[in-house]
Amino acid sequence: MYIDSLQLADFRNYEKLDIHFSKGTNILYGDNAQGKTNILESLYMTATTRSHKSVRDKDMIRFGCSEAHIRTVVIKGGIDYRIDMHLRSGKSKGIAINGQRIKRASQLIGLVHIVFFAPEDLSIVKNGPASRRRFMDMELCQLDESYLYNLNNYNKIVEQRNKLLKDMSFQPSLESTLPLWDEQLVTFGTKIIERREAFMRELADIIGKIHEGLSGGREKLCLSYEPDVTADAFSERLKNARTADKYQRATTVGPHKDDFSFVCNGIDIRRFGSQGQQRTCALSLKLSEIDLVKQLIGEPPVLMLDDVLSELDSGRQNYLLNSLGGFQTFITCTGLDEFVSNRFSIDRLYRVVNGTVTQSN
Repeated sequence: MYIDSLQLADFRNYEKLDIHFSKGTNILYGDNAQGKTNILESLYMTATTRSHKSVRDKDMIRFGCSEAHIRTVVIKGGIDYRIDMHLRSGKSKGIAINGQRIKRASQLIGLVHIVFFAPEDLSIVKNGPASRRRFMDMELCQLDESYLYNLNNYNKIVEQRNKLLKDMSFQPSLESTLPLWDEQLVTFGTKIIERREAFMRELADIIGKIHEGLSGGREKLCLSYEPDVTADAFSERLKNARTADKYQRATTVGPHKDDFSFVCNGIDIRRFGSQGQQRTCALSLKLSEIDLVKQLIGEPPVLMLDDVLSELDSGRQNYLLNSLGGFQTFITCTGLDEFVSNRFSIDRLYRVVNGTVTQSN
């Protein structure tokens, strides 16, 4: 599986772009704010239907334009898949695969698997639980269509239930409808908890070995899922929390409150780890993600490193670069020194200047 080509029209700072990629390592280099990350963002959209930055579709349309187009050709199992995405200001996006319009995002998600690693991901360990939930959700949605379905429904029900809790302040009679929402919340929430639990268990089996190598054998890392409530206890906890929910006008129990921990040599790195330890844990997490995708779908994902190398010391740079190979990789950077010093093999090199891309080799 690899991304063969990309065409953009009025996407971010690109008026027009037509670019073909190598199956191996693709380097996009140039000064900051020239459009390197925008290319990776468009490819990530192809895989997930959304930006890795969690922005609205209209924010990705070139200034002064009303719509944007992304066309990506993906080769999977020897078959070409042409993915067309049409972004429109104030309207929902249109998506087609090989000319056939799709109605649900789940029809696209999973066609191409992407592991995206940006500087902000180095903070996933020390950030709040929302960052770690987002990590779980983005990977599981690519791997499991049923998880995407359950998560979308769960989030909608939480939103509706919260609205109901607010409306009950003015119409107390509405409380009689609360058990109906609770039943649906438990149905979808239980499936989310169970799938997250399995996912974190699979990931934990991998991350320990990777982190040991990354830390030179000095650290032992354990990853643990911390559900806000267990699947078996969800229904009862939700009933017991009803008074608190009515007071706070929000759903206080459920997988939307989940977290997971990093315990290194017996220390919770989220709270007590140094910045170096936290970054090493985040890097271990991303590298584990690659191995897990290999195991679950039988082939490696496409890896995207967005200006990450400049944030890592030489030891972590070397470990990361030595881990690459055998799968398609996209790397953005401002210069090429780190690759020269590490004698890194580059299959295709692109210089990006103000929305113009020139192949340099």
